[in-house]
Amino acid sequence: MERKKKKITRKNIIIGIIFLIIILGMLGYIYVTYINKETPSKKQKKEPEVEEKKLTIVDEDSNQRPIAVMIDNNIGNGRHAGLQESYINYEIIVEGGLTRIMAVFKDKDVSLIGPVRSSRHYFLDYALESDAIYAHYGWSTYAQNDIKSLGVNNINGLYDEAPFWRDKSIAAPHNVFTSTEKLYAYAEQKNYNTTTTDWKLLNYTTDEVNLSDPISTTTQINPETGEKEKVPVTRDGLLTANSVVIPYSYYQTRSYTYDAERKVYLRFMNNTPHIDKSSGQQLYYKNIIIEQVRNSQLDSEGRQDLDTTGSGNGYYITNGYAVPIYWTKSSRSAKTIYTYSDGSEVEINDGNTFVQIMPTTFTPTIS
Repeated sequence: MERKKKKITRKNIIIGIIFLIIILGMLGYIYVTYINKETPSKKQKKEPEVEEKKLTIVDEDSNQRPIAVMIDNNIGNGRHAGLQESYINYEIIVEGGLTRIMAVFKDKDVSLIGPVRSSRHYFLDYALESDAIYAHYGWSTYAQNDIKSLGVNNINGLYDEAPFWRDKSIAAPHNVFTSTEKLYAYAEQKNYNTTTTDWKLLNYTTDEVNLSDPISTTTQINPETGEKEKVPVTRDGLLTANSVVIPYSYYQTRSYTYDAERKVYLRFMNNTPHIDKSSGQQLYYKNIIIEQVRNSQLDSEGRQDLDTTGSGNGYYITNGYAVPIYWTKSSRSAKTIYTYSDGSEVEINDGNTFVQIMPTTFTPTIS
């Protein structure tokens, strides 16, 4: 009888322990599932996710290959189309003291671009550095030879008529226009690659670049108190840049006026506002890069040659200020690298850029 009681007692104890374990397990589950979720500790709280900034001027995640289009610049005002939508524009001297423009497009559907004109061989050096498909209407002999020898993927309206059309209300040869849709479609017909991973040229940043911001501090003696003070140091040669004047010849000048409210530069041609054909509005740009490049005459027709490789001086202009910079380009197809006086690479503000490649015989005025 006594043994039976002990068995029953032992059995009850085991049952009680099992029951207790079940109860504790249930309580633990309730705590973890409900109570602990509702009142997390400070350690368990997740930091809010910071959204990654992305460029707006181009899609960095896109591998669309750029298209560079030669644009006539010997026309009346209000005739240019597409120069506001291009992410980089180049302006360079041609024969007769005139200039021509090359507009580079990526990640935008631009329905009207032009007027499209003929190629000059030194523009190829700037199309190649962005791995761009090169569109033009005609060519100089020098450009024709270089396009063939360099293996440039080009679309020439003299032979490839499909992506171009003429506006008959405008006198030829200043009336040829195109679009990005037509150019990309035709590039595919010619079996050109329309994608690339080598398009990036400028060192863009999503953080606003203000050239007047201090880059370091130095210690100086205050002459009044005799005490040491920390003084901010800005970049060498910093200039206020509310007005920028860029002469190309004795009768061709490009200039910009800073719009402080919009933080952009309004563009002028020979002191006249440069008006966009499509919008009727004055063209404006976030960034201006001035490259001073030596030029020389090649022939009796005044064709030019440029020392596009090597190195030289220039300016980077944005947000109302300018600083001297250096440019280097190791070969015709190599990317141009822009650096400050301390050797660090220039960071370019997110926005459209006009690269003014001007003769070294003239000097820009920045004030």
